[in-house]
Amino acid sequence: MNTILIKAASIVNEGQIVVADVLIKAGFIEKIALNIDEPADQEINAEGLHLFPGMIDDQVHFREPGLTDKADIFSESMAAVAGGITSFMEMPNTIPNTLTQQLLADKYQIAAEMSLANYSFFMGASNTNIEEVLKTDPKNVCGIKVFMGSSTGNMLVDNEKVLENIFKEAPMLVATHCEDEQTIRANMALFKEKYGENITIDMHPLIRSAEACYISSSMAIELAKKHGTRLHILHISTAKEIALFDNITPLKDKKITAEACIHHLWFDDRDYATKGNWIKWNPAVKTAEDKEAILKGVLDNHLDIIATDHAPHTIAEKEQPYLKAPSGGPLVQHALPALFEMYHQKKITLEKIAEKTAHNVAICFNIDRRGFIREGYWADLVLVNLNDPFKVTRQNVLYKCGWSPFEDQTFQAEVTHTFVSGNLAYQKGRFTTRENGKRLTFNR
Repeated sequence: MNTILIKAASIVNEGQIVVADVLIKAGFIEKIALNIDEPADQEINAEGLHLFPGMIDDQVHFREPGLTDKADIFSESMAAVAGGITSFMEMPNTIPNTLTQQLLADKYQIAAEMSLANYSFFMGASNTNIEEVLKTDPKNVCGIKVFMGSSTGNMLVDNEKVLENIFKEAPMLVATHCEDEQTIRANMALFKEKYGENITIDMHPLIRSAEACYISSSMAIELAKKHGTRLHILHISTAKEIALFDNITPLKDKKITAEACIHHLWFDDRDYATKGNWIKWNPAVKTAEDKEAILKGVLDNHLDIIATDHAPHTIAEKEQPYLKAPSGGPLVQHALPALFEMYHQKKITLEKIAEKTAHNVAICFNIDRRGFIREGYWADLVLVNLNDPFKVTRQNVLYKCGWSPFEDQTFQAEVTHTFVSGNLAYQKGRFTTRENGKRLTFNR
């Protein structure tokens, strides 16, 4: 039975920071105490380090199957673990799109064999697969994903009757990408009429506008309220949308929740001048005012969790002109370091980072025994040195795509150790691949 004793860590958990020891046994947190004097197979001196619950990223695109030139489950889970993400939930717009129970099962099989992090996968919805969607097991699958805006392949759900049925019949959480397709198409037509093929990246947030986001989010919320759906809206990118969400109801009782993403907290439209297509996302990075409002929404609990929307593309794809370059970028390796940088900038507390990246994700998705540093819970833990600066370069990124939107950024904090279901999966640049992550299960 493998045991690990972490000594004298500053534990960041459930709104407080306490120096204590943590004993890990057989994958679980066996004991938390001021001083644990028990023999262990491995002892780690964590004096001066902070111990966080591992980040649970509820929105990633790891590109397997079908797009493995960009990324795969092994490469991206490795990058995630190096960045302190111990669990991920992956989206269905792979090739083929995850629109049947068999294709969903195939992904779980790949992850069981290849993922260093714990994992779950969303079942995809389309205009034609409602019967397959309704077969999804709420205890073993994180949720149902609905694209209410442009998407990959056959995944845009724009049939109003189908949307009604999904929101009415879904046996579990429905996660939505909300951008109004008609608004986007109309905006694009206007810009093409004016600029032809010479549309540039700075026009991206005007084409995929704040109004497009608000129209779609409002519609999703209206449907959810009508049918009592458990709705989770992904990657909120505008100030206007934040007022749609409740910050009075306790999270465990909320039927409608929302997510902020790292890139919408870090970048704004002034960065297009230097970053170009490298920060092209859907929904678009918008104004500085939107960015500040999103952070405020995180801090005052209108927005419940922080995720990455990690979505890698190749360097060659991103170097194309605006109209051809795909949207999305890799983020899992640097999401927590970016948040710790915001802590150093006095924008967010360590306790709030733990709440929004771990505790609240576990509550939102009813994840079984994860997301907190508690006795009897899975040992998904991250040790962080808050004062160990490093610079992001193409040489030290672990993403298969080989680049990062944070290139040349120096972060003050670095992840030193990552424990995945009790396994020391990462330690100061070295990985342990003898044990894979585990499938997430849900108390529903």
